Amino acid sequence: MRGAGVKRFDRYVLEEILPYLLSGLAVVILLLLLAALQSVIAPLLAKGAAPLLVLRLVALQVPEAVSRGLPIALLFAAMLGLSRLSSDAELKAAQSGGLSGTRLFWPVLALALGVSLLSFTVAETLVPRAKVEALQVQRDIVLDNPRVLGLGDGRGGTGVVLRDALGRAISVAQVRPGGRLEGLRIVTLRDGQGAREVITARRGTLTRNVLMLESGVRVTYQDTRPVTVVRFRSGTLPVQDLQASLSANDELLPIYLPLPKLIANVRSMAAQGIRSPRDFTALQRKFAEPLAAVTMAFFAVALSIYSLRSGVNIGLVWVLMLTFAYYATWSVFRVLGETGALSPVLAAWTPTLIYLLAGLGLLGVAARR
Repeated sequence: MRGAGVKRFDRYVLEEILPYLLSGLAVVILLLLLAALQSVIAPLLAKGAAPLLVLRLVALQVPEAVSRGLPIALLFAAMLGLSRLSSDAELKAAQSGGLSGTRLFWPVLALALGVSLLSFTVAETLVPRAKVEALQVQRDIVLDNPRVLGLGDGRGGTGVVLRDALGRAISVAQVRPGGRLEGLRIVTLRDGQGAREVITARRGTLTRNVLMLESGVRVTYQDTRPVTVVRFRSGTLPVQDLQASLSANDELLPIYLPLPKLIANVRSMAAQGIRSPRDFTALQRKFAEPLAAVTMAFFAVALSIYSLRSGVNIGLVWVLMLTFAYYATWSVFRVLGETGALSPVLAAWTPTLIYLLAGLGLLGVAARR
């Protein structure tokens, strides 16, 4: 097969995979948004949050879904597209025309590199901005209707974390009718150390500019020892720059920071001897997750070559199972890395390397047939 024929074959392979890639990405985005709908958005609407604000919050989840879903969608698309070419004997026809089986790698890997670059670009540009804006939208939701603070457990407890411009974390025990807050706790932390100041109040009222506190105590600390204890009847806390996290996963985690800022944070922690598995794992994930598209494409091509030489067809069920296997493995190793149970390098790169090693194994078996 001459040069023109090879280029036509490359285009044909890409034209087979691209529709599956787009449809797979749409499905992944939909699934991630449905998960958000179940865990946060539906309770928000049930608590009376403004629908337009909630809709905006949903739209801000799309960039992360695109970045995270691209490698998974490529694995699904490559396996399904190449499986179709193999089952219809089109790959055998190409080989009969003089095309080497390994030539199949080039168009798929080129597509994978483009997907990796797109995933990385979206993660570094759109995702950080969307996450910061989402926290601001969540603040607007809370300030518009403080009843959403009680969405946590159905008993008046809350999973909401409020943070102001000074980095103070504000927790609320209960939300009463009329937006009255009870059991408030405001903590000001030192970087890498314990609390510097803790304010507790029996009651409070949240407005767009201030948090009004009643019947409270303010305690300041030096190291871990209390230095001053002041009781007050009423007080105000500015909250004009308040951020609200309606879920632990919505907080501005290290993985959502731009790469230069995350590298600076990691270097600063390393210089101070601070061990933060979550930050170190996030830094490795910045590179491992986009590059997963390349190893997944390699695995898909290796699987198609094995299928071609062994005569085993890979059906849709196997394609879905192998696609889900990456997400399950990624979830487990991410938790192991962030909790310090596993080295950040192993936690971030193992799900990616599994597909590389599996692909090499399949090629080794196919070569002996």
